[in-house]
Amino acid sequence: MYIVAIAWLYITLLMAATEASVVAGVLTFVFYGLLPCALFLWVVGTPHRRRQQIKQALLQQQLDQQDGTDTKPDQ
Repeated sequence: MYIVAIAWLYITLLMAATEASVVAGVLTFVFYGLLPCALFLWVVGTPHRRRQQIKQALLQQQLDQQDGTDTKPDQ
């Protein structure tokens, strides 16, 4: 996933370097490179984030449960 993002940013950086002005180069890099790449990483990373949230919720639920041991001394 990251190799695709790196390659896309590299290509758009080369596209931006060939623009006639600095402003056009920056706008090309931002609108053809950074924004689509950020959107791509966000969409592709959504299932992973969802799995992590479920794991965290299950772990928290396990930590909140009583284990059933009696910690009081016998008399």
